[in-house]
Amino acid sequence: MIDLYTWGTPNGRKISILLEELGLEYTVKPVDITSGDQKSDAFTAISPNGRIPAIFDQDTGIRMMESGAIMLYLSKKAGGKLVPTDETAYWQMMEWLMWQMGGLGPMCGQVHHFVRFNPGKAPYAEERFLNEAKRLYAVLNDWLGERDYIAGEYSLADIAIWPWISRFEWQTIDLNSYPRIKSWYERIAARPTVQKGYHIPKFIQDIPRAD
Repeated sequence: MIDLYTWGTPNGRKISILLEELGLEYTVKPVDITSGDQKSDAFTAISPNGRIPAIFDQDTGIRMMESGAIMLYLSKKAGGKLVPTDETAYWQMMEWLMWQMGGLGPMCGQVHHFVRFNPGKAPYAEERFLNEAKRLYAVLNDWLGERDYIAGEYSLADIAIWPWISRFEWQTIDLNSYPRIKSWYERIAARPTVQKGYHIPKFIQDIPRAD
């Protein structure tokens, strides 16, 4: 049994969606980051960095923070599901998983902070981070090409990236400008496991439509 410490953010949704995809049993432990729950001693004992998501595996006694590491751990626990066995596809999955953690997530997070929540306070920062987010969208759009999924088959990379793209409205991004991403986004949004995992730990809003 996995204890999942999470909230309704892109990083949190990576793990709840993955748990649904893997079919692993888990218990949800909401961490209300709007109330500062992530700073409590009880939570930092699980996640020393004081950020969601985090997990505690009751079967092994292992606790983990950092969403990318958690994803790899859970896949291994489930017998390597959602990790390609083909060597080329495996490393494509891995490089795009790292791309999300090192690029798309941090840059879009800054867009959320400056463009959505603090507009007009730092025009240079707004322009810088929004332009970088658009560049990353273009990189992903080009990569998808004729691919249905990032590594050719549905994998951890798709699950890591999709929740960040699901906040395209927060990023003032028009998905019609990125038609390959739009098709990929809609394909993944239609999965029942994604629809269920998106609403963990609670319903906040419907999955944004890419109209």
